Amino acid sequence: MSPTPATVVVHPSKQALADAGAARLVVALVDALSARGVAHMSMTGGSMGSEIVRSLAAEPGRHAVDWGRVHVWWGDERYLPAGDPDRNDTQNDAAGLASLGLDPANVHRVAGPDEADSTEDAASRYAQAVRAAGHDAFDVMVLGVGPDGHIASLFPHHPAAGTTGAIAVAVHDSPKPPPDRVSLTLECLERSREVWFLVSGADKADAVRRGVAGAPFAETPAAHVHGRERTLWLVDTDAATDLD
Repeated sequence: MSPTPATVVVHPSKQALADAGAARLVVALVDALSARGVAHMSMTGGSMGSEIVRSLAAEPGRHAVDWGRVHVWWGDERYLPAGDPDRNDTQNDAAGLASLGLDPANVHRVAGPDEADSTEDAASRYAQAVRAAGHDAFDVMVLGVGPDGHIASLFPHHPAAGTTGAIAVAVHDSPKPPPDRVSLTLECLERSREVWFLVSGADKADAVRRGVAGAPFAETPAAHVHGRERTLWLVDTDAATDLD
C-alpha cells in the first residue's frame, strides 16, 4: 500500500492550532466510536501536546464523546517514575486529560522505574498492552515534531529509530534529556488510521519542510510516518514559514 499523501493545514496562531486540533479530534473520536464502538487515540508530549489537551478539555463538543469507550496511549514516554512532572502523561493530565471522564483502565501509561525493572522491561510491557488491546489500528496518532525532525523518541541517526519487528523500543542515550525513554516504533506508529503532526514555532519550520517534502528517514524520521487513511500536518504560520 502506498503512503497516503500529506495534507498541510496552516493555522494563524499556536492557540488557533490547538483549538482547531481539539475540535478535529472530537469529530474523529465520535466517528470512530460510531464505526467501531471503541476509539484509540495516541497523544504526544511537549508544549503542543499539552495545548491540544487543554483545548480539548475546554471544547464544548467534547460532551459528544463517550469517553468511557476511548483508549489513550502515548507515542513515547520518558523513563521516569509515575507522576514525575517531566513525563508526557503527567503533563497531559495537568493540562486536563484527567478531567475528560476516561476510564482509568483505558489510559495506557508506560511503566517507569518504579514499576519496571529496566527500560527494556517497560517497552516490553507497553508492547504487550498494545497487543492485549487487540485493536487493528490507532484511530488517531497525534505526534509532535522536534526541530531535528524527530517524532516520538525516534531521533535522526539514532540506532533505536530503525528498529523493526517490534511494537515498542527502549531508547538510550537520547539526544534530549532524559536519556532513557520508551517509544513506539515506526512500524507501530504507522498502524494508525490517521496520523496528525501538530507543530508550532519558527524553530520547527525547517523540520516541517523536510517532513512534508519526504526527506530521508535517517535525517527526518517525521517524513516517514503516514496514516493508513489520512496524514495531516497541522501547523501554525510560524512553523509553515519554509513551505513553498
